[in-house]
Amino acid sequence: MDEKKLAIIATKGTLDWAYPPFILASTAAALNYQVEMFFTFYGLQLLRKDLSVLQVSPLGNPGMPMKLPIGPKWLRNMNLNIPNAIQALVPGYESLATLMMKKTITNNGVATIAELRELCQEAEVKFIACQMTVELFNFDHADFIDGLEYAGAAMFFEFAGESDICLYT
Repeated sequence: MDEKKLAIIATKGTLDWAYPPFILASTAAALNYQVEMFFTFYGLQLLRKDLSVLQVSPLGNPGMPMKLPIGPKWLRNMNLNIPNAIQALVPGYESLATLMMKKTITNNGVATIAELRELCQEAEVKFIACQMTVELFNFDHADFIDGLEYAGAAMFFEFAGESDICLYT
């Protein structure tokens, strides 16, 4: 039986959207899938050495629960449905949401993006940075982690076309 293949296209560059592709890739690799990830447009942020640029943007995301990671249990369990209008008008709200998300991640013992990314690399998940997007946004290869391949979509399509599962995140 041939080795199963998983292809993932990562296009989002926020903290909350960084988790799905790395969780899926590391899980598939642990299940002996051959995994390739193609990072394009804002997904390139996930390959930067400095991940502090990743923020959470709850604005326009009604599915995102905003719960306080600190305080008494009754307060932590309360779902804070903050209207988009308030989120848009409050300076620094995105930074506050990011801080709350990072604290929630720590409180629950969830791996960081850097840890998940490293786990993927150790499991031989292939990371491909979209060369066209790197050039479009005038990125410097020195801004990115080691171990990347820089290629175009056509190169990735060869693997994706043969994959058992192809996901877009």
